[in-house]
Order: sequence, then C-alpha cells, then structure tokens
Amino acid sequence: MSTFTDSPIALYDTLLRDGSQMEGIAFSLQDKITVAHRLDSLGMHYVEGGFPGSNEKDKAFFEQMKERPLERAQLVAFGGTRKPGADVETDFNIVALREAETPVVTFVGKAIASQVKTVLSTSREENLSMVRESVEYMASIGREVHFDAEHFFDGFKEDPDYTLNVVSTAYRSGAQYLILCDTNGGAMTDEVTTAISAVREMLPDARLGIHTHNDCDLAVANSLAAVQAGVEQVQGCLNGYGERCGNANLSSIIPNLQLKMGIRVVEDHQLREITTASRFIAELANLPMNGLSPYVGASAFAHKAGYHVAAVVKDPMHYQHIEPAEVGNDRRVLVSELSGRRNIQVKLAERGHDLPLTPEETTALLGQVKQMESRGFQYEAADASFELLALRSRPDYRAPFELDDFLVIERRRPGSPQRANGADESLMMAEATTKIRVGDELFHTTADGNGPVNALDSAARKGLELAYPELASVSLLDYKVRIIDTDAGTRAQTRVLIESTDGRRIWTTVGASPDVIEASWIALAEAYEYYLLYREQWQSEDQSDD
Repeated sequence: MSTFTDSPIALYDTLLRDGSQMEGIAFSLQDKITVAHRLDSLGMHYVEGGFPGSNEKDKAFFEQMKERPLERAQLVAFGGTRKPGADVETDFNIVALREAETPVVTFVGKAIASQVKTVLSTSREENLSMVRESVEYMASIGREVHFDAEHFFDGFKEDPDYTLNVVSTAYRSGAQYLILCDTNGGAMTDEVTTAISAVREMLPDARLGIHTHNDCDLAVANSLAAVQAGVEQVQGCLNGYGERCGNANLSSIIPNLQLKMGIRVVEDHQLREITTASRFIAELANLPMNGLSPYVGASAFAHKAGYHVAAVVKDPMHYQHIEPAEVGNDRRVLVSELSGRRNIQVKLAERGHDLPLTPEETTALLGQVKQMESRGFQYEAADASFELLALRSRPDYRAPFELDDFLVIERRRPGSPQRANGADESLMMAEATTKIRVGDELFHTTADGNGPVNALDSAARKGLELAYPELASVSLLDYKVRIIDTDAGTRAQTRVLIESTDGRRIWTTVGASPDVIEASWIALAEAYEYYLLYREQWQSEDQSDD
C-alpha cells in the first residue's frame, strides 16, 4: 500500500448541476438539499449546487442553504461569464451568482475559438473581456473564483494559442483554480497530459483542475492521469452521473486516489461510507444502482466460478484487489451452474448457517442448484431462495405453510374510457382464490386485484395473516419479470424476482415457470416463507435495538 502524501487533491462534486443533467434524473428542491449534505459528510471539498441564474429551483436552493449551511465543504454557485456587450455589474447571471452568496463561484467560459464565433456570436477579444471582467468582479467582492475552461482540450487541438490565452486571462484576473474541461468527452489520455503540461509550463504557479466526461469511457482514467500531471482539483459526480455518457465517477476516483495512488483525500471512515453514499444517491435519483460499478457495485467483490471461490477461501486477495470493507462493501459468493462445492459451503456460512452437510450432500445440493437453473431459476440475486433450497434438503425442515390449490380468474369490466382510436379499453380485473394449509388447518380465501398476480398475492396474504398476523409487516419493494428464452414466443420460460422488506431488512426470492402467475407465486411464497422462518429472531433483534 502506498504512503499518503501531504498534498491532498480537492474533490469537487457537480452532481447537483452537471450530474442532474443526466437523462432520467429530476431532483426536487428537498432532494438537492439532502444530496448536498450527504456529499458534505462524505468529505467533498466543494459541492456545486446549481446555476442560480437558470431556474427558480436552483435559486431557491441557494436561499435555503443559507439557513442550512454545509459543515465542511464549500458550497459553489455555477454560472456563465457576462453576456457579450453586457455590463458585468448588471448582467442577469452575474447578479444571480452574487445574490446566491456562496463562498465560491465557478464561471464557465469558452476556451475554443470556433465556438466563440458560432455559439456566442462575438469576437475573440470580447470573449477574453467577458472572462476577465467576470472573474475580476466576483473576486473583488470577496468570492473564491474557479474558472471552467469549456471545451479546453478541443480548443487546444484547434488553436492552442487562443485556448491558452483564455485560461491565462482567467488566472491573471484572479481565478484561484483553472479547470480544464473535456466537455465533449472525446480526449485521449495522452492528449490530456500534453495539454496540461502546456498550461503548467505557461502558468507554473496556477492551481489546475480537471473536468472530464465519459463519452470514450476514459473519464476516470483521464482524471487520474491529470492528477499525475499535476492538477490539484478533480471534478466529477458520485456514480458518474451526467449528461450523455456521464461525468467522471467520483465513486471510483476517490478510492483510486486514496488506496492506489496514496493521496489522502477523505478520512478513512468517510471512505468506508462511499458504497452506502453511492447507493443512497442512486435511490434518491430513482435510478437502478449499477451492480458492475467498481468498488461500490454489488458485483464488485462477487465470486462465482468454483475455482475462484476455492482460492478466495484460502486468501481473498487472490481474486480481489482490496478488502471490500475499506470502501464499505462486502464480499459475496454466488451460487450458480458454474459453482463448485466450495461455493455452496461458503455461501451457507455467509448466510449464517452451519449445516453439517457431508461432501455427498453438498454435491447433491449443488446438483439441485444446477437442475433448478436449467429450469430458469437463478440464485445469484436471490439469496433467500438459495437459503430455502439448502434448508429444504435437510430431512428435519418443515415449511410453515403449503399451497393446496389456487384459482385465478380475469374479467373485463365494460364501460371504461375509450381509446383515442375509438376501440373499447375495458378495465381488466382479476379474482383469485387460494387454499393454504398451516398444520392441520386449511385457509380458503378469495380476493380481487388489478391483475392476476396482485389478486393472488392478496388472497394468499388474507389466508396467511389469519395464521401469522405478523406477516402484515412484510411488503413488496420490487417485482421483476424476465422472459428467458425469447425465441419461444408465448411458450417462453419466465423468471420472476421479488424483493421484500419488513421495514428493516431486504431479501430477494426467485420463481420460474412457463406460466408467469405460477412463477410469481413461487417467488411470493418463498418471500413469505423466508420471513416466517426468521420472524422470531428478527423481532428479538429489533427489540434489543430499540
């Protein structure tokens, strides 16, 4: 492990501005406040809050942040330089930046000659005046000024003299950081380091930053190369969110800087929070967390191949580059048709079971896993179902209930609104009847639903809750349906994954069948069975915690 240096890199998160431009993200005002404080607690040095001159929500955000200031990070307001021909003190955007009253202001200005003419419709000289007057004015009223040199690397290739003149103007006007932006995300790593060297040679005392986009899948690599080339600030977003293909991913950059390059940028306890924070941000953004994300993804430290698991048991570092706990993640062993007996043993221990399985029993259980997967089941993301499969292999295991029979009927309710083309769009309704046996007692219940699976769930719950009232605390978080063999058309095998919670814990179960209703029932029934298996233990733990 490298030795930590004495000169940290400043971390600048632009999630609330550049990151929120990603397709599918729409933070509310309260979301933005929550995210800002979470980024603050994670150890960011700068948190960019938005563009107060662009919309009312960002303007309101900065107003509310005056009453709820960050504890450690500097809050940043972002905006453009003055407009061509405008007076700097009365320019609308400049006024909005001033009234935001943040300690730091980041200006974005054109650093590419061709866009000065085609986008700003002004002269090169006027663009330099816009940069100079905007930076000078904001510095004169006591703000720390950063300058984002937009399209810097494209501009450097097109006309290096003018691009270097832009950043030099910003520096000599009082900008404390010059941020070199790969706005189109098209720069190669050698181009980044060459351009940085040119700026460093011209302005040896300037503090430089890097802002990269991921259009060539190089945002993280280019940011790290920029650090090695001498930049002192790295901009990006947690989870790599951002326009088009995203910004540089700080969820990867931070551990790479700290654990690989020996540059301490956050405290150790903050680094251990990065997985939780990344997943929290994904949840707030209402986006699925990328399981393949380095360091923080669910698969980052997952082991599937049998010979990998055998080696990991002896020494985890054979097949992982750091200890997962350093970034708050966990090692996971997956069970699938590629597994060996060691996967089964390690997975059961991971789930807290010390089942005395003989080698023959372990082999039999592995064979059952492979057989079930051939029928469409998959246990990689359904640990609860795998655990039940293992427990059922023991002769002393008794399920808390059994399904004797179920019937689902769908019907169309006439009189609903018409489609635009005039066709009847009758509302589909469903009714389900279930017969569930608990010990010697049979519960025969019926319920309606807005679809067959909802009706089946409602009917089963109605019966089960008569025997197990505490089951009312279980709710469904997610329901995923996947067609496995799409070439089979309507005869295709269907796999259903269900994620359930009791308010404190989350577990996932799986079902598979050519019939989507049966697949759903298998996954639902296992979700209930798993809860009932642990309800007493969990209730005891909850009482102890309270």
